[in-house]
Amino acid sequence: MITFEATTEIAADAATVWSTLVDTAHYADWDSGVIGVEGEVALGNRIRVTSAVNPGRAFPAKVTTLDEPRTMVWSGGMPLGLFKGVRTFTIEDVPAGTRFTMREVFSGPMLKLIARSLPDLQPSFDQFVAGLRAEVEHTASHTSEQGA
Repeated sequence: MITFEATTEIAADAATVWSTLVDTAHYADWDSGVIGVEGEVALGNRIRVTSAVNPGRAFPAKVTTLDEPRTMVWSGGMPLGLFKGVRTFTIEDVPAGTRFTMREVFSGPMLKLIARSLPDLQPSFDQFVAGLRAEVEHTASHTSEQGA
């Protein structure tokens, strides 16, 4: 297995984090590592993510878990489980707001062959969680200012 993971604490409630997380059409607005996402987040839907790490190839995935506002899972890979990538987004309550974690696990019999061509995704994971935190906290601060 190969695993990438990034975690951050966000000064906002789970619902605010969730609404930004599932709004994939706007990922490129706050994460310069994402060029675009095609498809709508809904259980069973297929989406395609184009990233700056490999802009010439869109990565297809299926939304296999959608437990609002706590967990979302995207799964993709080769037939028969020869190579599989599972990306899990988790939102947990903490005293200061929420803890957000994004984790991807690559596995399967062909992993050893494919691993050499996999880019180091850790910088893009770190960038994603930092961008999500900045976007959600910016949104939350404007929402609270308007309500005051």
